[in-house]
Amino acid sequence: MKAKYLTTAVLAAALCGPVAAQAENLTLYCTVDETWCQQVARGFEEETGITVDMTRKSSGEFYAQVRAEASNPKGDIWWGGTGDPHLQAAAEGLTEEYVSPMRPELHDWAIRQAEASGNRTIGVYSGALGFGYNKELLEKNGLPVPACWADLIKPEYEGQIQIANPNSSGTAYTMLATMVQLMGEEKGFEYLKALHKNVNQYTKSGSAPIKAAGLGETTIGIVFMHDAVAQTVAGFPIVTVAPCEGTGYEIGSQSIIKGARNLESAKKFYDWSLRADVQSRAQEANSFQVPSNKAAKTSDKAPDLSTIKLIDYDFKKYGSSEERKRLLTKWDAEIGSQPQ
Repeated sequence: MKAKYLTTAVLAAALCGPVAAQAENLTLYCTVDETWCQQVARGFEEETGITVDMTRKSSGEFYAQVRAEASNPKGDIWWGGTGDPHLQAAAEGLTEEYVSPMRPELHDWAIRQAEASGNRTIGVYSGALGFGYNKELLEKNGLPVPACWADLIKPEYEGQIQIANPNSSGTAYTMLATMVQLMGEEKGFEYLKALHKNVNQYTKSGSAPIKAAGLGETTIGIVFMHDAVAQTVAGFPIVTVAPCEGTGYEIGSQSIIKGARNLESAKKFYDWSLRADVQSRAQEANSFQVPSNKAAKTSDKAPDLSTIKLIDYDFKKYGSSEERKRLLTKWDAEIGSQPQ
């Protein structure tokens, strides 16, 4: 009887005591399109057995959330979205330093992003800013075909354009920083004020304007070009435009959140998402960014960055807390607060 009791006790200890295996988890903050977010979350979960709790928001929203949660972090890793808020979070000590063993496989621009952040973020993909238009609506309303940024402030496009709010959207902040770098600050803000007269809505999400254009709710959406391509591939009458004057671009990034509760799981995801085979699957989710792994396959439908006139975007300056806050405050005062 005593031997039986001891056996039962040992069994109970094995099941309930400190030697019991602990399930691995990961809380993922995702800032790409919902379909791609689901693909990476479920793909990592299936391959590793780590349970993933994924939430999707825009870049600016997650930056604000990570900052608000700094004293009691809820998330483990922030994946995707424009690099500027990732750099800002790094500068504020909101993210962990980590050097992935995958770095030798990445393009130089992805590694430069890591170096600029003190190894607190890294490039996952890249994409150029531009716009797309609904060719059926354009023809129906007798509007000229836009080819340049200058076209979008013409009076005939009044009420025909959507763009996101730069406070919530990394896409729209890239647009703001691009105009300042392309035209100079004074002329850049003059341009944005003129554009404001033609904007019918400032959306929360960066990709929302082109989705609205695809559905015929607006004629033109200012977005990253790969988001416009995705609408065309999905069957909507969208034409993608690389503005003739030149344009900015993003380095979509990822960062491990400082104080992550599941740090080892976060590191595993960080490395996993930089693999060539993982990045090659983005196109299956209708995401057409340029991947950061040199061996990853880029869709033939993705915008060819080598054919686009790209500005020398200063990621370090425009990703800094001071400059970002200053530009957003100025945008709110001079543009966002004005009636439409």
